[in-house]
Amino acid sequence: MNPARLIDGRAAAAGLLETVKEDVAKLQASGVSVTLAVVLVGDDPASHVYVRSKLLRASEVGIRSVEHRLPADTAQATLLSLIEALNSDARVNGILVQMPLPEQIDEGAVIATIAAEKDVDGFHRENVGRLVLGEPALTPCTPSGCLFLLEHTLGDLSGKHAVVIGRSNIVGKPMASLLLQANCSVTILHSHSVDARELCRQADIVVAAVGRAQMIDASWIKPGATVIDVGINRIEIDGRTRLVGDIEFESVSRVAGAITPVPGGVGPMTIGFLMRNTVLAAKGQSLKSVSAKPAQREILRCRATDRVSERS
Repeated sequence: MNPARLIDGRAAAAGLLETVKEDVAKLQASGVSVTLAVVLVGDDPASHVYVRSKLLRASEVGIRSVEHRLPADTAQATLLSLIEALNSDARVNGILVQMPLPEQIDEGAVIATIAAEKDVDGFHRENVGRLVLGEPALTPCTPSGCLFLLEHTLGDLSGKHAVVIGRSNIVGKPMASLLLQANCSVTILHSHSVDARELCRQADIVVAAVGRAQMIDASWIKPGATVIDVGINRIEIDGRTRLVGDIEFESVSRVAGAITPVPGGVGPMTIGFLMRNTVLAAKGQSLKSVSAKPAQREILRCRATDRVSERS
């Protein structure tokens, strides 16, 4: 069997960001600015890297960013007060609080405090509920990026059997909801699943989001299946640190029909959809504004579930 087709997340994200950039320019031409507020608490090195990357992408597409850096010993009440101020600031369209947070801060309380219409991560319970109900919503960025890659690779997903490995609130559960909306038959596998390997081997689509390095080898994959690897794991090989996914790439790539690499697969799409969500949030807020002019409304009209044109 021929090696799997490599699904290039960097190229797909570049096309997505070009679309976002055009949307930002149209909004600016209609008198609407787009602003993303990013809140970083503490000194976690990985978080600093992720925030720098997000701020850079925002700048590249014309989104104004406002960064708030707080010390690691920040009290929860202080952080929630900042979020409430950003909720009330009409100039801010999207709010991103970088996770993980220091142990004294309850992440659930933070997510609940962010206004649903500014929740560009798509984690607020109102957005989660809307996603499950199939209503317009700001959807979580990583699952949205996975769905984009699947549709870009396979086209119509109707009738395909998709297996999601992992049931986290951030990836697994929303991924299943998005696949259901795309008319897939969906199975979620987790630590209590019986015969998980055999169930996975029945899948046309496998989305691995379990957080265990190279857990899924070729014995889990049906020949020709499309495999999306969400995992980002650091392992030591010969004294050097390598990034690997939840998929054992070498063996799976000899069986699958298409596969995402790590890095360069899902990761770039996550940031791309963060930018898209910020634009969708700005559009939604502008449509609500009583001061929006008719010309603005024509440019702004869109539902949060509109498809992104596939330009990559």
